[in-house]
Parts: sequence; structure tokens; C-alpha cells
Amino acid sequence: MLEILSCIQDQHAWRYVVAAGLICILSSAMTVVLLRLALGSREGSRLNWLAFTGATAGLGIWATHFIAMLGYAPGVILGYDPALTVASLLIAIIMAAIGLAVAAQRQTALHVITGAIITALGVCAMHYCGMLALRLPAQMHWQPGYVIASILGAVLPMLCAFGLAFTRQDRIGFVGAASGMTLAVLTLHFTGMTGLEITPSHISANAMLIAPRAMVFLVSSIAIALIALAITLGVIVSKTAAAVRTSERQFALLVRGISDHALYMLNLDGTVASWNAGAQRLKGYRIEDVLGLPLATFYTPEDRTAGLPGIALNTARTNGKFTGEGWRVRRDGTRFWAQVTIEVVKDERGRAIGFAKITRDVTERKETLDSLATLGEQRDAALSHMHQGLCMFDAKGNLVLRNARFLEMYGLTAEQVPEGMPVRDVVRIVMTKAYAQPICEERIEEVAQRLCDSQQGAASSPIFAEYSDSFIVSVASRKLPGGGWVTTMDDITNQRQSEARIEHMALHDGLTGLPNRTRLNLWLEETIALAGAQERKVAVAVLDLNRFKDINDTFGHAWGDVVLAEIARRLSATLQEDEFAARLGGDEFALTKVYTSAKELDDFLRRVERCFEHPVTHEGQDLHFGASIGVSAFPEDGDDRETLLNNADLAMYRAKGQLGESLCFYESSMDESARARRKLANDLRQAIDRHELSLLYQPQCYLESGALSGYEALLRWHHPLRGSVPPDEFIPIAEEAGLIIPIGEWVLREACREAMHWQDDYRIAVNLSAIQLVQPDIASTVTRVLLETGLPARRLELEITETAIIADKARALRNLRQIKALGVGIAMDDFGTGYSSLDTLHSFPFDKIKIDKSFLLQSDKSEQAQAIIRAVLGLGQSLKIPVLAEGVETEEHLAMLLSEGCQEAQGYYLGRPGHAPSLLAQTLQLGAAESAVFDSARSA
Repeated sequence: MLEILSCIQDQHAWRYVVAAGLICILSSAMTVVLLRLALGSREGSRLNWLAFTGATAGLGIWATHFIAMLGYAPGVILGYDPALTVASLLIAIIMAAIGLAVAAQRQTALHVITGAIITALGVCAMHYCGMLALRLPAQMHWQPGYVIASILGAVLPMLCAFGLAFTRQDRIGFVGAASGMTLAVLTLHFTGMTGLEITPSHISANAMLIAPRAMVFLVSSIAIALIALAITLGVIVSKTAAAVRTSERQFALLVRGISDHALYMLNLDGTVASWNAGAQRLKGYRIEDVLGLPLATFYTPEDRTAGLPGIALNTARTNGKFTGEGWRVRRDGTRFWAQVTIEVVKDERGRAIGFAKITRDVTERKETLDSLATLGEQRDAALSHMHQGLCMFDAKGNLVLRNARFLEMYGLTAEQVPEGMPVRDVVRIVMTKAYAQPICEERIEEVAQRLCDSQQGAASSPIFAEYSDSFIVSVASRKLPGGGWVTTMDDITNQRQSEARIEHMALHDGLTGLPNRTRLNLWLEETIALAGAQERKVAVAVLDLNRFKDINDTFGHAWGDVVLAEIARRLSATLQEDEFAARLGGDEFALTKVYTSAKELDDFLRRVERCFEHPVTHEGQDLHFGASIGVSAFPEDGDDRETLLNNADLAMYRAKGQLGESLCFYESSMDESARARRKLANDLRQAIDRHELSLLYQPQCYLESGALSGYEALLRWHHPLRGSVPPDEFIPIAEEAGLIIPIGEWVLREACREAMHWQDDYRIAVNLSAIQLVQPDIASTVTRVLLETGLPARRLELEITETAIIADKARALRNLRQIKALGVGIAMDDFGTGYSSLDTLHSFPFDKIKIDKSFLLQSDKSEQAQAIIRAVLGLGQSLKIPVLAEGVETEEHLAMLLSEGCQEAQGYYLGRPGHAPSLLAQTLQLGAAESAVFDSARSA
């Protein structure tokens, strides 16, 4: 043991040892997570999952070995043999995949042990093959004892790891399995390295060796890939777990209110996952006491000994459903006769996620049947108190007796069904009364024969007679000793209605009553398949309400719910044959139409648009809104549900973005545009790291003196393939993709750092986007940048557009006040282009107003533009706020601003945006040029 520790300490660099250990831990954890996903997948995709898991494990093992080898210090490393290096990687991947596949095939103890040994031997083979790939100016000798010890050190922990991975699905199993795999790999490596003896010798360098630097790059790439995969896998597992929790919570809300049946969910292992009020009433367990208990808790000791709980679950798992009757035990130890149904619950992919169990107390019926079977003295009393209808027939099929509940259930009199009536006549009168119409003789004969057959065997499974939606009966028969049989009829209408309510709630939106996304998906899949066979078309329209957020923000979400309910009512009212409407969530709806001609589709869309022509009136208030509608059609725009919905969504966003358009049909260019924007967004994510972003600085000048007052920092992006990308193209993409926050902070930091190189105290102006402005930590970000760069706060000026403030006025003004308290200047950019500029100016004491350049560029031809410029300058003088004019491009522009008393200006005539300025270059260039410009302007 001391030799191993000495080898680690003296012959390895610690930073590489730590890195190797972290990669090994990470890859082991990923292997266990992927293995669990593989074991939970369908049979058809399990091998793919296992192969992917083996590849992940093999890459992690290989990366661990070679990272540790990079820190090994035996002397000068000439390089690595390519063939053996690649062979070691393939050995690790293939052996890991084979070992996992063998263990997962049947998951018996023998298979798990065999798989663990195969995987461990693969780790050993990878290690010693990788060592053979190492090329040193020395000879390597191995001590057999350490080699054997390293193999045992790999096999034994791997056995423990596989045992925990395949037998325990909890957190302890995860941590133990990952730790065992990590220990196996690290023990093998460092024990094997301890047994290595290096004898210096001369070995000629091979031109085909992999250089150590190349090996560093290769191993680092694989390590980074593993880390990226771990992050991605973590996000996927987290989202999947959140979805499962949401589903379980929704199901719990559904079943909790049903009190006439014990209705609860079981996990796949047969433990209780949910519990409703009916279960608590029937079995006596509170929800906090029963969660996690096994199904066997509710069985009698003799049934548990016979293994009936497991048989019931296995039957449900195999056949999809289990039904049966038997004794069950309450919490207080009392017993009751239960009618039980267990059904498998599956997710959207068809994978089993648990069991739904319905239990009903039928003790009274059981006791009644038993008492009737013995024909005891208490028969009449029992019959009169039964809540089920009962008819007893002799061996010849003649009626022996019937109880009052039977007559009451079917609305019959005793004279209509006398004792001695043949079973066929009983069936005829019962079915005619229940269906309220004559029944064909073939059907009567079929039912009567089924009843007669019940005396030939044991108790028959219940038959469900659905006479109408308001009358459903469960009919069961049992033979009697000596011949004949007894038939009981139980009115299960309430039970079926409860089941129907659960199904309806699962497939419909609770607020509007419209079908939900799940129901829409089912309807679309069925309709597309049918339309394809009939050569018809299917249109999918996705619509999103306009100005709905304003209604929620102004009047509250309760008023928004009123609008949604009214929209749902209007859409439902406009639907005709082969049309369907659903609520997707929020203020988004989807409608579908099966059609054959363009005229039918046009008529359908006009009817939909009319639903939004009039406001919704609530409590005397008219709530105005509109809708943006996107349409795609089968088969032109897609041949499956997912594609059609996605394309309709793209068209809807096009309609929302186009002024004056409320309806837009899908075009293939939309998909291309969306892909192009996604590609540009992906490139933009790496623009900072690739040093593709840069800042240009445009001078700002005092007009009266002609002196330089500062610079405005302007962001530019030079794409490696597309060249210069205009800011008005990539800035909106950065805002949509959530990249404006890091990019904006980079711009702020770079501009402040550049300003610190200037010898004079010129101001630096930086634009702040609307998204940055409403971030809760924007003031702390500005503070941090000023502290990091050392720039005085008075030299920084942040430019804010009015649109950025209007988006979330309360939060924006609160953040602006915090920034201004730091001593940073705040300028209103593009003044005069908004719809409430004066109100915005009144809400916050700005340090500067910037006149939008559009007014100055139009001033040569537009007297209105000149008047606006004079008005803004006059407003600034009245409020004692400096005014800066943008867009000075001609001598006439400059002369007009001087004559109107404008304090500052910027534009191409005064200076184009350029690279980071230096004080010397600025002094030389402005000394003569500025004087000439301003002198000529004054003389003009």
C-alpha cells in the first residue's frame, strides 16, 4: 500500500491525478444514469441504450487512464503509438458495452457477475494496451504481483458496482455503483503503475507516434465531451423527473375527490404512490401513513403467504389489467370482501409508469351470495336488504326467486316476472324494459344461453350491460350445489360516470372545457391517417391572442380567464362537421379542419377570424383583443402531427411579427429562416470566445467650443464566414436567444477598460438593451464592472431607449435610480420616436436627451422635422437637460444645430466610428480638422 501511495505522490503530477479522478467519477456517474435509462427503455431500443452506455463508460475509462498518464513523470515521453492507442480505446468501449449487455440480458446473479468481470477485464486490457502504446527512451518491466493485484483491484469493486447498479434503484445504489466503478478504474491504474519498472535505454523515435501535445488535445476533447454530455444528461433527467412529478400531482388531484371507491396509484414495485378519500374511508389509512407501503399490506396473511399480491401485479403487467375478488384487511384488522381492478398506467411512449387500482367493498354481496347458496332460513331477510338485484334459477333454467331490488332496478312488478318463468322470458322482459324497445330473438337467445352456461362452471366474470349512459349494470352468475345458478345485478352507473369524469379531465382543459393538447394529438393522428386513405386534406391552425397580457396585467388573471372561456365558447360554436378545437395552454389555441377544396378552408378560416371581431364584455368593461393565426396543411406542409403543428406555429409567429397581418400560411422559407436564425444564434454564442466581437468608438463633440466630449461605443460582429453582420440583424437574435446579457456585460466591460487608457476624462457612452435594463442585478453588474476596470462612475454614460422603459416601466425606473445613485449618467436615446416621451421624461431625471438622427436627416426637406428639433432643444433648455443631436452628416446640419443652440452632436461629419482611440492620435487629428470644420460652420 505504501508503494502505491509513493507511486502516486512521487511519480505523478497531482493536478493530473485530481483531473483523472474527477473525470472517472463523472463518467462512472453518467454510466449508472444511462444504465438506468437503458433498463427502463423498451426492448427494441434497449440495445442502443446499452451500446451508448458502453461507449460513455469506455471513453471515461480511457480518458481517466491517459489523463493520469499525462501526469506520469518517468522521463522524456517520445509519444504514443497510434494503433495501440486507438486499440486501447476500442477495447474499453467494446468490453464495457459487452459487459453491460450481458448483465442486463436477464439481470440474474450469474449474468451480473459475468458482466462485471467482462467489464473489469476490459478495463485491465485497456490499461496495459495503453501502456504498451507509450514510447519512452527506456524499457518497461512489470512486477507480476502488482499486475495480479491490479486485476483483482479492478474486478472486486466492479462486482460491487454492478451488484448495486442492478439491484438498487435508490440514491444509495447510484452512489455505491458509481463509487465502485471509480474505485475499480483508479485502483487498477495506480496499482499497475506501482508494478512498473523503467530501465533507461535508447529507442529511436518513430515518425508515426502521436505527440504528447496532440495527446493532450485528444484527451482534453474527450474529457470536455464527457462533461458536456453529463450536463446535457443532467438537464434531460431533471426535466423528465419534473414532468413525472407534475403528472403524478395532477393524477392525485383527480382521484383525491372520489369518495365512493378506493382509488389509488401504485409504483412499478407495487408500493402506494397516491391515496384518495375513498381509500382512507374504506381501509382506514391516512395518506401520510400509507404512502410507500407495499400492496401486500392490504392482503390477509394467508394470501400474502400464497403470493397473491405478486400474482395480481404480474397479471396486470402482462395482460394490462387484473380483476378479481377476495378478502382484504383494514388498518384495524377487520376484513371485507373486495372487488379489485388493477390496470397498468403508461406514459406517452407506451412505457409502464405504475398501476391504477380501484377497490370496492362488496362484502354485503359476498355474504348474500354465500347465504343464498346454502338456501338457509335467513334467505328472505337477506334478499330484502340486498342493494343488488338477484335472480335464482334451477337446473332447468326456470326462475326460482327474485328480490325486490331486481324488480326496482328494472321497473318491473312481481306479476310481470312470476316464479317459474323460463330464463329466456326473463331476459326478454328485462332487456325490452331496459332498452325501451323490442329486442331481436337472436340477441335474447345469446344472453339466455350465456346464463345457462354459468351452471356448468365456477363463478363467471362480470358482464357489463350498458343499456344507456344513465343505466349500466354489472351482471355476475355463480352455480349452486345440486344444479342451477344465482345471478346478481349491480347498478354501476355512478362508478362508470366517475371513470368517465376522470377520462374527460385527463383529455380536456379545466378552464375552457375544450380538448387539451393530448386529446388534440390523438385526434390529429387518427384524422391524418384517415384523410390520407381518403385523399382528403387536413388544415391545422394555431392561434395566439394579441394584447392578452395587457388584460391580465390591467384587470387581473380572473378577467383573463373570462376572456379565455368566452373565446373557447365562440370557437366551439363556430365548429362544423370534421372540425376540431383545442386549447394548447395559456392564450394559445389550435383548430383543425378536414377539407377537399380551398373554398372550404377559406370559409373555415373566415368563421374563425369572426370570433375575434368583437370585444368580450365583463362587468361593464369591453376587453379588446385580437389573434394571430398560422396555418399549415396536410399533406403539402407535412405528413405527421408534429410537423404540422410546428409549421403552423412558425406561420403564427410570422403573422404576429407582421404589421397589419393576422393570418399567415406556412411557407417553406419560414423553416429556412428559422433555421438560419438558429444557426446565427449558435454562432453568436461563441462569438465572444472566438474574439469575433469588437467595439467601434464614435466621437461626440461640444458644438460651441468644438472640443471632444467623449465617445459612444458601438458593437460590431465580424462573422468568420458571413463577414460583417449588421447590429440590427444580430442584436434581436441575441435578445431572443438570451445572449444579450453576457454580450451586453462584455461591451460594458470592454468600453470601460478602453476609457481607462485615455489621458483626458472623456465620457464613454454605452447602450443598454431593454432586457438588460429590467434585470434585477443590473445595478450590481455596473458596479462590478466599474470596480474591475477602475473607471470613475462620472465618466460612464448609459443610453436607454424609451421602448426599453415602457416594456416594464416600474422595474426599469427602479433600476435606473439605483444606477444613477452610483454617479453614472443616464441618457434618453432616440428621443421623440416613442408615444409617451414626455411622460417618460417626467418619470425620471435624465442627464441627457439624444435627438434621434431621423429628424436631422429629414431636416433639409421637412419643416416638421426642423420644428421637432427646435422643440426638443427648447424642452431641454427649459428642463436644464443637455441635448445631443445624432446624425450630423453635412455642414448644413451642423450650422442649423449651432444656430438653434444645441450643446452636443455626433455624426459622420464630425467623426466616423473607428477603432479604440489613443490620446495622441486624437489630438493630432482633431487639432486641425475640428477647428476647420467648426470655423466654416460658424461662418456659414
